[in-house]
Amino acid sequence: MAVSVRDVAAAASVSVGTVSNVLNRPDKVAPDTVARVLAAIDELGFVRNDAARQLRAGRSRSIGLVVLDVRNPFFTEVARGAEDRAAEESMTILLGNSDENTDRERSYLDHFEEQRVHGVLISPLGDDESRLQRLRRRGTPVVLVDRVSEDRTLSSVSVDDVVGGELAVRHLLDTGRRRIAFVGGPMSIRQVADRLEGARRAVAESPGAALEVVETPSLTVLDGRAAGEAIRERPPAERPDAVFAANDLLAMGVLQAFNMLGSVRVPDDIALIGYDDIDFAAAAVVPLSSIRQPAALIGYTAVDLLLKEAAAGDHTPEQVVFQPELVVRDSTRDSSRDSTSAPAR
Repeated sequence: MAVSVRDVAAAASVSVGTVSNVLNRPDKVAPDTVARVLAAIDELGFVRNDAARQLRAGRSRSIGLVVLDVRNPFFTEVARGAEDRAAEESMTILLGNSDENTDRERSYLDHFEEQRVHGVLISPLGDDESRLQRLRRRGTPVVLVDRVSEDRTLSSVSVDDVVGGELAVRHLLDTGRRRIAFVGGPMSIRQVADRLEGARRAVAESPGAALEVVETPSLTVLDGRAAGEAIRERPPAERPDAVFAANDLLAMGVLQAFNMLGSVRVPDDIALIGYDDIDFAAAAVVPLSSIRQPAALIGYTAVDLLLKEAAAGDHTPEQVVFQPELVVRDSTRDSSRDSTSAPAR
């Protein structure tokens, strides 16, 4: 049977209220009494029920974080940044993986609300924010992660993905490529749609350039490999001369497919650029060019906004937008020039 506060009080010959003060406000208790209570706690092996205490206070010291795909190292870095900020306030992060599934996303939101978390950080799957708005109206602060609120009624931390898509494709065009393939999906994910929009803008401003879309069911290495295999099986004259993948996992899958039979050389036959600049991008067999996002800073800032909103109650939603950065590596080297003309950075 679990040891209770009453058991500790009896062993230390003090009141239950005194034990509570020792646990929560030890400065209000005489030092010798504190020592006696702590000795009783140690002897009996008492463990405080912090969850019950937090629920009595109306809100826990945990923050729920729902990401699209926990296998993606980008979201791992987001979670690390969120943990760093939460730890500064002696709080914890509860991680949920929606796995790009709306039912799982909804289940996590319900669970976090039932647990009365301090607030919810979420990278939502679709554009429908009604569920999140209801959550906020019922008293649970919500901050969007890696997404901007459609009507700016929710706080958010994001990167300008339209600009990121433009950066990626303009770089490919600058290296002489003209037949660009965008590999990514599903388009219901706002980040994917925004990156495609940026790609289209860049192509529209470049006479003679063309863009095709190779939509994938999700953003995984396996889906990238399937898209790469489909491109590889085309006659050489019908292949694109560059691929912009919606994230680095897709790009790595495309690279695997191209390398499998050695029939497509990167970047000599097809240049390849990804998005996120995860650690694995630089370590790929052909180091991948990518669009860098400040993943850890996104998570850190999202918790910061959440704490402000939780403290203020009627806090005006804020939208923080970071700018992406082009990182050039061997996978987009201009083969018509000296191979050292585009150094990695």
